Amino acid sequence: MNKGLIALAFGGLAMGMTEFNMMGLLMNIADDINISIPKASNLIGLYALGVVVGAPILVIATANMRPKKVLFFLMLLFFFFNGIFSIAPNEWSLYISRFVSGLPHGAFFGVASVVAAKLAKPGKEAQAISIMFTGMTLANLAGIPLGTYVGQHFSWRITYGVISCLGLVTALTIYFWLPEIEKPKVNMRKQMNYFSRKEAWLIISVISIGTGGLFAWISYIGPLVTKVSGLDETHVPIIMFLVGLGMFIGNLIGGKLADTVIPTKAAMFSFMAMAVCLVFGYFVSHIEWAAYPMAFLTGGIAFSIGSSLQMMLINSAEGAETLAASAGQGAFNIGNSLGAYLGAIPIGLGYAFNTPLLVGAGLASIGSVLAFFYLVNFRLRAIGKSSR
Repeated sequence: MNKGLIALAFGGLAMGMTEFNMMGLLMNIADDINISIPKASNLIGLYALGVVVGAPILVIATANMRPKKVLFFLMLLFFFFNGIFSIAPNEWSLYISRFVSGLPHGAFFGVASVVAAKLAKPGKEAQAISIMFTGMTLANLAGIPLGTYVGQHFSWRITYGVISCLGLVTALTIYFWLPEIEKPKVNMRKQMNYFSRKEAWLIISVISIGTGGLFAWISYIGPLVTKVSGLDETHVPIIMFLVGLGMFIGNLIGGKLADTVIPTKAAMFSFMAMAVCLVFGYFVSHIEWAAYPMAFLTGGIAFSIGSSLQMMLINSAEGAETLAASAGQGAFNIGNSLGAYLGAIPIGLGYAFNTPLLVGAGLASIGSVLAFFYLVNFRLRAIGKSSR
């Protein structure tokens, strides 16, 4: 396997761990600095805000640098900001350091997606991107359970200290393993004009709404399997492992699917499959044993979409590929917030913890319809003619 892609996967692992370990360590952080859990939960939203803000700013600021140098610089920022977060002494220093630690996230995945596609053989671009995202799926499979265990039994600061060091390791692997990629010829006006096009906002809408289906489900998976399926709390880590395993396999399958058929069609079918899976999961959620295969299956379908969406962005943005790909990470984090927020509404109205699955199915269905609309109205971009 290409060592450069492995270096990018290390980055995905680090980014995945810093983003998702927070969910399992909120209580520990709240207890450590003596704040409420709702206040501690701001750390999740602040990271997502950092991703949205940092993606376009850092991509534009580094537009004239060689991609290898940009990725090395971004991982050094990741190392520094997460290190500051791990030793922040009080509430406001945690908030600030958590926000700035999200700044490199979107820009990294934007640049890395374009680099991965350039490293790939013709016709294998989406599979190369899926290898990069393998790092994030490994975070869900192993890194997050281990980080949560360390944080709960020792200190959450150790977990984030290790994550910070993983950023430094990634920077070094990028420096030694990633080959030099030709510096792109950047037309700043053309970069910014990408956001003046209807198709750009349509793809961002596909990602923001469609991926909300994933987060409407996974944000409440703990109470879903304990209060509805009837599992003991000690089985939740097993459920999360199965989700991570499904994401790992689904990501690889999704990369091959996006190279086999039009990426837009692949995304459309994956969103449809997610909607069906979530509806089915709603009706079998009261069956205890069904919680295990559904965790694996839903995780797999949910993460089969990533490579297709990144290729849609890259194919739609000739001359502005990096900015478009980084905007996709911002849209993904909007989906994170949207799915969690909308999924909480029926729970707040007194409905059971399986009702967010129906909310997620609705969001995934809208994502599929929007992808179909994009395919019909922007067919040349949808088939990737601009980049292949």
